[in-house]
Amino acid sequence: MPETFRLAYVPGATPGKWARVWRDRLPDVALELVQVDAADALAALRDGRADIAIARLPVDTDVFSRIPLYEEAAVVCVHREHLLAALEPEEAVAPADLAEETVWLPQDDVLYQGPGDQVPEAARTAAAAVPGREPVDPDGVPLERPATAADALAVVGAAAGITVLPMSLARLHHRKDVVYRPLDGGPTAPVGLVWPIDRTTDLVEEMIGIVRGRTVNSSRGRGRSRSSGDADAARAGASASARDRGAARGGRRGDRSSSGNARGHGRGTARGRKSGSSPNRSSRNRRRKED
Repeated sequence: MPETFRLAYVPGATPGKWARVWRDRLPDVALELVQVDAADALAALRDGRADIAIARLPVDTDVFSRIPLYEEAAVVCVHREHLLAALEPEEAVAPADLAEETVWLPQDDVLYQGPGDQVPEAARTAAAAVPGREPVDPDGVPLERPATAADALAVVGAAAGITVLPMSLARLHHRKDVVYRPLDGGPTAPVGLVWPIDRTTDLVEEMIGIVRGRTVNSSRGRGRSRSSGDADAARAGASASARDRGAARGGRRGDRSSSGNARGHGRGTARGRKSGSSPNRSSRNRRRKED
């Protein structure tokens, strides 16, 4: 059975570029992409559903190794008819501008409460500074939050409030009736490459090398790109062709030499025949004169 390596990734992450490099470099090892919820990424690593993951940080560094990749900025998502939609796409919204807004944070929020049970200290303190107002019913009872980022955007599309999301999720769940603008001074959502400390295999090292941009020659693992192999084959083929061309040229030179010798021999023989016939003609001429 072919060997398989499983790469989990959270919504908003885009592993396609790394997957293409993997398939070129290790064509004999199938790469399976496994999409998981942000809160489920670490569980997927623990129970073996994935070998490595592009996940939301932070993580428990006693259990997992991680390489930070990037941090996503927060954006404010509003209905396209909202006053804030008149801002230029790159113009940031100040938290004070949201003071009177109803803000629907999804239950899978990764900006203010962190992914799953891994809540960073910064997020705990930032939770008190969530902009706007919490959704409540007429009696002041808090309303249930949308389950996912997509659900929160559906509420925004109904013009029932706004939400704050990482930019990748706003793009992933894009709606024509919703626009987003950067949140000035808002929290960020860090993303990293994560794997169990006790399962740092050769294939994990291969993926780390790909993500870090190592070339096939500098890789610590066993990868060898198809293009590299093709280049070697092309060079070998070119050398063989050159040898064949050299042999062909040598053969043609030999043929021309043999042909030249044959022509020279033929001309010499012909001249010999002409030379040999002259005495006979002279003898006949002398006999005529004597007669």
